[in-house]
Amino acid sequence: MPIQNVVVAGGGVLGSQIAYQTALHDFKVTLYDLSSESLQQAQERIKVLFPDYHHDLGLSQADFDRHLANLSYTTGLETAVADADLVIEAIPEKLTIKEAFYQQLSKLAPEKTIFASNSSSLLPSQLVGYTDRPDRYLHLHFANHIWSRNTAEVMGTKDTDPKIFAEIVNFASAIGMIPVPLHKEQPGYVLNAMLIPWLNSALILWAKGVTDPLTIDRTWMKDLEAPVGPFGILDIIGLRTHYNIVKNMADKTDNADLQLAAAKMKERIDANKLGPSTGEGFYHWPNPAFLSPDFLK
Repeated sequence: MPIQNVVVAGGGVLGSQIAYQTALHDFKVTLYDLSSESLQQAQERIKVLFPDYHHDLGLSQADFDRHLANLSYTTGLETAVADADLVIEAIPEKLTIKEAFYQQLSKLAPEKTIFASNSSSLLPSQLVGYTDRPDRYLHLHFANHIWSRNTAEVMGTKDTDPKIFAEIVNFASAIGMIPVPLHKEQPGYVLNAMLIPWLNSALILWAKGVTDPLTIDRTWMKDLEAPVGPFGILDIIGLRTHYNIVKNMADKTDNADLQLAAAKMKERIDANKLGPSTGEGFYHWPNPAFLSPDFLK
């Protein structure tokens, strides 16, 4: 049977986008999160996606609203996955949290259910052991602003059934993505294998006091004729998401520069400077300075 019922676990910035993008293509989508408050925040995140879908894809308000009917919300995992064909996990990038989730999910999901993680920094082989179905487990990784940056990286383990891999590649196409199949495990997939070292190098320059974030962005944008610099990208991604990546890497490698960068990022996170979702990250939103015509002057 083709995939019809999709559960997105985690209603954060990217989880909310995945849920709506999937609903837009007429799949039945259930968004699961731990609390009613988290689900309310997810609903608000989805509602404010309309201007971007209208601007970038030409979607009308009527069409946007009509596809909201394909979405439901629940704090009950057992209810969410009762008839799930696919669960896309988009919860925090912490191994202990994912371990607990997959152990619980494995007890509740039907045999037919495929598990796909949106993890940015963990390999499928690091998580598959927490599931009860290695042949039906793989990663499906999306970029932020998935309606326009519409790549979906697909990566399995040596135990992933090739038919399941192909089914997820086809699913990615069906929800408007350009599939990027990886033929072997690669930390960071294709995009993040290049992006994360770039972002980290900018963070280290800032954390060590070499120069400030806006100067770093101006340098990058001017010299490479790029539309946005690393700190603009960090805001768009969300500081908490990349902080978890940096913290994991720092803990794993004992790299002093990464530890310093993680500590400096945590200061901003503790001050609720998370990016567009809170109105401030490294820039003030919704009108960040790097979009000003005078920014590079």
